[in-house]
Amino acid sequence: MRELCDRYGIVMIADEVMAGFGRSGKWFSVEHFDVTPDLLTFAKGVNSGYVPLGGVAISPAIAETFAHRAYPGGLTYSGPPLATAAAVATVTAMEEEGIVDNAARIGETVLGPCLRDIAGRHRSVGEVRGTGAFWAVELVADPHTREPLAPYGSSSQAMNATRAARKAAGLLPFANFNRIHVVPPCTITEAEARQGLAILDNALDIADAYL
Repeated sequence: MRELCDRYGIVMIADEVMAGFGRSGKWFSVEHFDVTPDLLTFAKGVNSGYVPLGGVAISPAIAETFAHRAYPGGLTYSGPPLATAAAVATVTAMEEEGIVDNAARIGETVLGPCLRDIAGRHRSVGEVRGTGAFWAVELVADPHTREPLAPYGSSSQAMNATRAARKAAGLLPFANFNRIHVVPPCTITEAEARQGLAILDNALDIADAYL
């Protein structure tokens, strides 16, 4: 994609609003691919959401444009000192406490191996994908055709029953249509991760029963 953008003069934007600041086991997910985007958007993770803040990092080539003409934009609350102070404190804590390294380690040693094991034992799991503390489990109604367990933009009896089982057992992960997001805090411990995965594992027995 980077090569195509360069060839045709297209600006490449990396959306790191959800995927940035350690979530994938690196500071920014685009780093997994050894690619430098022209623009990189971010929010949320930059200060753990303590105060609303978002931003965009721009490449030197694009920054050079505004060295010769003013940037035609801006907001009343641009550069708020409270939000940016929270960002500095958050990034400092993440560095000092090794939070990005923890997300990478948990993904490599616990989440990834356990989710792949779960996928191998449940017919309702069509695919598991992710890295660090950023994973998705795609549920299917048919393991051969990969028909989603819930249609796009809606839900299903099977999906609702699976979600209810997880909730009853004390786990409340985010589910979107037929996809379960396994996106714990980057500070999660191995014991906490295994506890949540065990609940998910048991709940998928219900999804399997609908196949």
